[in-house]
Amino acid sequence: MAIRLNGILIFLIQFFLLMNCGSRHEKSNGDETSNNLGQSSSPYLREHADNPVNWHEWGPEALDKAKKENKLLIISIGYSSCHWCHVMEEETFMDTAVARIMNENFISIKVDREERPDIDQIYLEAAQLISGNSGWPLNAFALPDGKPFYAGTYFPKLQWITMLRQIIKTYKEENANVLKQADALTKALQDTGALSTKGPGELSQTTYDSIFQKWQPSFDFKAGGLAGAPKFPMPVIWEFLLQNYYLTNNSKALEIVTTTLNEIAKGGIYDHLGGGFARYTTDAYWKIPHFEKMLYDNAQLVSLYAHAFQVTKSKRYRDVVTQTLAFVQREMMSPEGGFWASINADSEGEEGRYYSWTKSEIQNSLDKEKADLFADYYQVVDSGNWENGKNILYATMSKREFALNKKIKEQDCDRILGEAETELFTLRNSRIRPSTDTKILLSWNALMLKGFVDAYLALGESVYLQVALTNARFLEKHMIQNDGRLWRNYANGKATTEAFLDDYALLARSFVHLYQATFDIHWLEMTQLVLRYAVTHFRNSHSDLFYYTADEADNLVVRKMELADNVIPSSNAVLAEAMYMVGQYYGQDSLVAMSTAMLRHVASELTTDLPYYGHWASFLGLVAYQPYEVAVMGNQSLDATRKMQIYYLPTTFFMGGSVENLPLLENKGVSKGTMIYVCRNKTCKLPQQDVALAMKQLLVREAPL
Repeated sequence: MAIRLNGILIFLIQFFLLMNCGSRHEKSNGDETSNNLGQSSSPYLREHADNPVNWHEWGPEALDKAKKENKLLIISIGYSSCHWCHVMEEETFMDTAVARIMNENFISIKVDREERPDIDQIYLEAAQLISGNSGWPLNAFALPDGKPFYAGTYFPKLQWITMLRQIIKTYKEENANVLKQADALTKALQDTGALSTKGPGELSQTTYDSIFQKWQPSFDFKAGGLAGAPKFPMPVIWEFLLQNYYLTNNSKALEIVTTTLNEIAKGGIYDHLGGGFARYTTDAYWKIPHFEKMLYDNAQLVSLYAHAFQVTKSKRYRDVVTQTLAFVQREMMSPEGGFWASINADSEGEEGRYYSWTKSEIQNSLDKEKADLFADYYQVVDSGNWENGKNILYATMSKREFALNKKIKEQDCDRILGEAETELFTLRNSRIRPSTDTKILLSWNALMLKGFVDAYLALGESVYLQVALTNARFLEKHMIQNDGRLWRNYANGKATTEAFLDDYALLARSFVHLYQATFDIHWLEMTQLVLRYAVTHFRNSHSDLFYYTADEADNLVVRKMELADNVIPSSNAVLAEAMYMVGQYYGQDSLVAMSTAMLRHVASELTTDLPYYGHWASFLGLVAYQPYEVAVMGNQSLDATRKMQIYYLPTTFFMGGSVENLPLLENKGVSKGTMIYVCRNKTCKLPQQDVALAMKQLLVREAPL
């Protein structure tokens, strides 16, 4: 969506883009002003505590000060593992000449986008509307009431200084134009949250089956992922396509999923020594990453690779899951059981230094046979395959293909490369490690909790279920209040920020999956508690959809709805799915009706050309094809359900135990042995004691050869 800029803003943007001059300002010794970020719960904000800029945290104090002094706001948004955020801090915000201009003329607010995605959404979208570009660091200029009139991303120091002076001048001399621009931009931000005018869509198998053909041109069938660069993993899209293959036997859907996962697992985006994934790659082939590791990426990719393993039984997918979860437990899990947010891209002031290698380092660290084979497989060359003679480890073929190409036994190849990887990982551990952002975010923890559950169900490793339970108990103790109200983040021994819709939605969904793995009704009861609060405080009664912020949250200039997926799935889509599942479990038709009404509002968007509604599409598959309800009753119910859930069954709800504690379990209890009921729409087939016979009733396909 574009907005019409008035003349002064056009002038400003052109001026900023053309500007490449100005006096150089060196650091001065005077006028340093302490800021109040030192006690923040956010590690990112605390990193700016020594800046001479008089930063404030977002809140009434800063906004009231801006209104009282009639000063514009600078709202600078970033996150701890953001490379260019660090660059701008070091070259610009540490400069006292820059700080003097900011402190005298603006109220400067520093925001951690991961703690406050509600604020980030508004000003990120403002930047997108103005220039078509957005990202981090995000720097927005707003009126004292928070209405934005200009926003951009990274600015070099000289450009930043000149821009500050121009905005100061414009606000004084052409105040009416700035106010007009702020009103127009705020109106545009409100309009972007409006629902489609196409009307309610049809919740049919025909609609579902047409989605793939619409989205197919966006896919890169050679390198995987979405076509072009940069490459983001976007697991929500491939989860939909796995479901699409399961429901429709669409081999092209499975092809793009396996191509994507194979290429990611070979690429530089994957940490071949320590496990885990970087956030994205700058190229179109998954080779050159931005090295920050985000919890949400690793969580979703664990689930995706676990599901793909269930479908294909690929050993490589299993290895990726186990290696990534080992990394998460080793480097991203707090002693209390929460998962930390991210690991920085930089160490010792250099991006990727911790993860990259020169060829001589490898030759000096390994014996010749290992060094030569390792360098050949991971594309390590004397001149470096990246920059400054450094190499990023990536492969161009699988280890099996490599062994055949080298005419050596596959087991020998695996052994030699495995030993080399272990030795270099040990050596890498002696380097100065990138910093970890140790705040614990509820929605990202919910994703990781589900990742451990999915891995447990796919691989059968009980330790993964124990980690999931440890995390769930931590979240219940520290981040869920008695009335179902949630906290967004936990840091320094306390929870602070009020939660947002993605926190409610993703936690509810993860607890439903935890119930399916344990048959502990407590987790469904907690899900009901959380959903009740969300329905009461987030729902827009006119549209059936939900705001991103609660009715008791900060009064921001715009109250947004999040409908499309981003790097994590749409909060409305996940919430609708969780409501639908809980409604099915408890026989609450009103909850099911509410969730399907939400889906109808966006169903017409699913068949557009862009794959930004992947989770809605998956939810449509669940509704249109109707889920199975599998009740497993008896003293061996967990053993039986484990044998069933080792298969990929994305439209099946499992329930059971030894107590008839759900409506769908009534009159299904058994005094001895185990009985399996496969039902659909509350109508059950002949009960079975044998898992294999019950599986035949679910019409499970064999894995492809």
